[in-house]
Amino acid sequence: MSASPPNLEHMLHRLDWTVIRRLDGLLQGDYRTLFRGSGMDLADLREYQLHDDARHIDWNVTARMNTPYVREHNEDREVTAWFLLDLSPSMDLGSGERRKRDALIEFTAVLARVLTRRGNRVGALFYSGGGLDGVIPAGGGRRHVLRLMHALSSRPELKTSNPTDLSQFLRAGFNILKRRSLVFVVSDFISAPGWDQPQSLLARRHELLAVRLVDPIERDLPDLGLFTLQDAETGERLFVDSHDKAFRRRFAQLVDAREAELREAFGRSGADVIELSPGDNLVEALVRFSQLRRRRARGGLARHPAAAPATGP
Repeated sequence: MSASPPNLEHMLHRLDWTVIRRLDGLLQGDYRTLFRGSGMDLADLREYQLHDDARHIDWNVTARMNTPYVREHNEDREVTAWFLLDLSPSMDLGSGERRKRDALIEFTAVLARVLTRRGNRVGALFYSGGGLDGVIPAGGGRRHVLRLMHALSSRPELKTSNPTDLSQFLRAGFNILKRRSLVFVVSDFISAPGWDQPQSLLARRHELLAVRLVDPIERDLPDLGLFTLQDAETGERLFVDSHDKAFRRRFAQLVDAREAELREAFGRSGADVIELSPGDNLVEALVRFSQLRRRRARGGLARHPAAAPATGP
């Protein structure tokens, strides 16, 4: 591997001090609240709860007790994690100083570093609008994290492309990732419909976390008067008057409808979801997400898509 640019070394060093060490302190090193692992050593048996994965039901114990019981396993000493990364043109949107792509790179770098510091291996699959467009094989160590960051940072922005179809990408991931792993799907999920079915297949085989990136302007159109909207993927332009109350009302209705569709799709896919905006505090978001998963593990909260949005600093 060629030497990493100094800015990436500096970025990873900054993340080590400002994010990862804070996570160590706030989570007290217990990352099992974030990643349950897929170990095979039986740790406990307990009664089935609504949020539990039916694959973990112990049918022999269930038959004896006449009540559904699930198996809990110790976490594997080593975990292989894969990042399925959406780098389609819509990920380059940013209404502030940072883009969704910047949030994707930071999230991936932090989680890859957290995992590799504990002896785990990480790899990545890239999507750029035309399906699978690159693979970083799983590896470990700081240099491997820098390699992953370099691959992400050096990829050119796409001005236009075919409309995003994540279903192709997720099917490719399902075909490539045979062994049970920890899988992060990082995307804004601006895609043709139908991606929830292959994501559901991934969730059945792997421990899957969906990371949805969203820019505030995608939900709340600012009142800027006359300006041009451009589709990030097709390049289509539309001249609009954002001061028009009727237009803003229609925009809000479309946003609400899309949010409802996404909630239903995430629910069908069976994945836990964390939501991030480019300006969000990553530490607070991950700690909140770990608390959500801890409550769910204790039976206090049913699975709910997008239940762990982040907040700003």
